[in-house]
Amino acid sequence: MSYLRTFLPWIVFAVLPSGDWQWAALAALVVAVALIAQQVRAGTEFDALIIELGSAVFFAALAVIAFADPHSGVHDYSAALSSGTLAVIAGTSLAIRRPFTLGIAKRTTPQEVWNLKPFIRTNVVITAVWTAAFTLTAAVLALVAHAGNAHSTPATLVQIAGFAVPMVFTVRYVAHVQAKAAQVTR
Repeated sequence: MSYLRTFLPWIVFAVLPSGDWQWAALAALVVAVALIAQQVRAGTEFDALIIELGSAVFFAALAVIAFADPHSGVHDYSAALSSGTLAVIAGTSLAIRRPFTLGIAKRTTPQEVWNLKPFIRTNVVITAVWTAAFTLTAAVLALVAHAGNAHSTPATLVQIAGFAVPMVFTVRYVAHVQAKAAQVTR
């Protein structure tokens, strides 16, 4: 559920009609800011809000562009730019050794596990998969947009796959790591 909340602004942007992209960008910005405010009030550390903070910056910039010029060429590439931005955020979190999934995982993991190498390694692997998925999704969406099909069913399916595949991987990989750890502690 944490991942769904984390990516809610992107989901909002993706499901709102593309003809109203300026309003979709503004709605996504509002959702991102509301999520950040709610999480900060709940005591969530900023390392658990990496995607949310990046989302707010991205959607603020996109909303400005969209309202300034609703017919901007950015519109056709907005889905690719969204995935590309997520790839940069996720990749940067890996580069600075603060995988974005680490903060999310800490929400449901006992504190005594947080600094253990297997926990950190698991989150590096999961973040790397998300980064790769975002990168591939951005590239495919850019090709789809370049072919003139930016707001088509295939583009929507690519976006869905770009979230669904790493989410399924995350669930399965965590289950695998937990099962392996349970065998070791027996």
